[in-house]
Parts: sequence; structure tokens; C-alpha cells
Amino acid sequence: MSQTRAYLDHNATAPVLAAVRDGVERVLAMGGNPSSVHGEGRGARALIDRARSQVADLVGADQARVIFTSGGTEANVTALAPAHAGAGAEEAHCFVSAVEHPSVLHGGRFSAESVSIVAVTGDGVVDCARLRDDLAAFVAARPGVPFLVSVMAANNETGVLQPVGEIASIAHEFDGSVHCDAVQAAGKIPLDMESLGVDMVSLSAHKIGGPQGVGALVLGRSLSHLSDPLINGGGQEQRWRAGTENVPGIVGFGIAADAARSRLGGVSKVGDMRDRLESQIKTIASGAVVFAKDVERLPNTTCFAVDGMAGENLVIAFDLAGVALSAGAACSSGKVARSHVLDAMGVDETTARAAIRVSLGHETSDQDIELFEDAWRDIYGQFVARQQAA
Repeated sequence: MSQTRAYLDHNATAPVLAAVRDGVERVLAMGGNPSSVHGEGRGARALIDRARSQVADLVGADQARVIFTSGGTEANVTALAPAHAGAGAEEAHCFVSAVEHPSVLHGGRFSAESVSIVAVTGDGVVDCARLRDDLAAFVAARPGVPFLVSVMAANNETGVLQPVGEIASIAHEFDGSVHCDAVQAAGKIPLDMESLGVDMVSLSAHKIGGPQGVGALVLGRSLSHLSDPLINGGGQEQRWRAGTENVPGIVGFGIAADAARSRLGGVSKVGDMRDRLESQIKTIASGAVVFAKDVERLPNTTCFAVDGMAGENLVIAFDLAGVALSAGAACSSGKVARSHVLDAMGVDETTARAAIRVSLGHETSDQDIELFEDAWRDIYGQFVARQQAA
């Protein structure tokens, strides 16, 4: 039987791993509140502790520093609080890059006037020289006022990798704190908080084959505690995040984190498939633009456009042809809007509105790529025929 569907939208959500499904089912059958002292409660607590260690290992952190959340967005908003910038937090400032996830771009819990946007190059990479100038000017104008810099490890739309280590070094040079949204990077490239020099990292389970609705904020050694939790109430998560823990989701997250770490050696194969796909995109449509192709990117991600082919129409056409992909990010209740990431890169409006993203995974097969190629050849051929008939 020939293959009829190809799922190429892993940056939106990765398919749940079979081991994760099995683990979640076992936990659901067990029950037990991890805050209870009886045997069932202690069993649930042990499962959480194991998952905490597994998630910590994914980013080279201390397991006691992992705070489980409802996802990457909650982790980002929790991290971006004036109190986490340092002493004198009531005056604190936040610097974020122009290509961040919306939960970071709007500064989390910082007031609008306390957020500064850091420019990126035409390839979507943070301009480190500009960042250094911005921080130097800020420190000179407001000596003693604490600040926090937040930058993603990898962009969800273009796959561009940011020089996080260099950015952290610059921020620390001026005594700032650094948060890294590593939601898209985790499991696709090696990550180590100590080597990067960041103070906080955000993660999400469903980007690495875990369940939706669970994530983590991981604290570095520089932070003795979480000064301003987003959710207060009970004593869960060492009083860092109140509410009965999502035990099945957390266990699934841990299993997915283990799998992601063990599969890092296979990312080169994913990169080879992505390169083949990009080559075919250009072969079929020589006028196609692949964004940020000349800088380091995630091995699984490509974002491209052909002027005159609206992105939202392409998504529908590919879906009808059996290929699932997206027009940019998938964080707006299905809405398709012009990409702020491409805007920040200086891409003109017409081209930006034509952009679509293809994101692969370890499960992606040669047959998936062939199905994409066949669909793209047919869709582009119809586009050319309409242009010629007009």
C-alpha cells in the first residue's frame, strides 16, 4: 500500500513516542498523589524524581533545579520576572531579541516600558555587537539597575541557531542575568547549561515526543532559588510552582528526554534529508528563497517562499496532497499571520506572506520526503500554469 500522509511539522509538535504512551498509561493506572505520605504517594513522588533527573540530564543541569510547568510558555513567563534580574528588581529591565517566541517577545511579567528589543541580522542571528552597545549604554545611563537578557537557542520558524554562549558572556560582563528558551533546540542539538553560561532554561515535552501540556524551567547554579513563582499556593516543586503535579505528563516528559538525548547521534541523518528536500525545492522552483540558509540552523528545519504563492494557501494545498506542514509558528489557535521573525530579518511583506516551514524528525522517512517532493512538483506546476494563463 502506498503512503498517503507525511507529517512534516515536528516544530509544532512531535509525534508522541510509543515508550512515552506506554509510560503514561502505566502511571494513569497507578494513581497516587505525590504529596501524600502513603505508599501510593511515595510511588508517585519517586516517578517524578526520576523524570526530574532525566530532564536535567538533557541540558546538563542539577536535577534539584528542574521546575515542572504546564509547558514552554509558562516556563518563559515564569522566568521573565523583574525579581529574576537581580537586586533592586522593581527597576529591572529586560532585553529580548526581535525573533523570540511571543511569550518572551512581550517581556513576560516585565512592563512594556521595561522591555528593549535587540536587533538581528538579515539571517535572523542576534547582532552581538549591537547587544553589547545596547547593554553598555543601559549600564551607563542607569548604573546599578539590574537587567535580564532572554534569547532562544533556536528559532522555531527558521531554525536559526543563536550564539547563546557569546550572548551570555556579554550579558554577564555587564552583571546581567540570562534566560534561554531552548524549547526548539532540545533534542535536536546538544545543550549544556554550564557550557552556555545561562541562568535559566525553558523546555517543553511535546517538542521532543513527550505529552503536550508539560514543560520545565531549569535554574542554573547562579540562582539560589526562584524569587517570583508564577503560581503560588501549595508546597509542590519545592515551593517553586504550586499545584498537584501532572504525574503522567511529567513521567512522559522524562522518558522523552531520555530518548532525545540518546538520539542526538542521529541528527546528521535528519540534516541530510533536510538538505535533500531543500535541493528539490530549488530544483522544482528555481526562484524559491530558503531563509537563513547560510548560517547555522537546526538540522531538521527549513523555511522557504516563492513570491506569489501565499503561505496559507500552500499549507492547504499540501494538506490536500497528504503533507502536513505549516506557515510559520503554530501558537495562535490556528491563525495564519505575517511572521514577526521574517519582519525582523528585513524580509519584504510579499515574500514573508509566502513563507512556509517544513520541520522533520527522527521518524521522518525517505518516503515522507518523496511525498513532499511529488506534492511540491504538482503544486508549483499548477501555479506556473495559472501564471502563464493569466
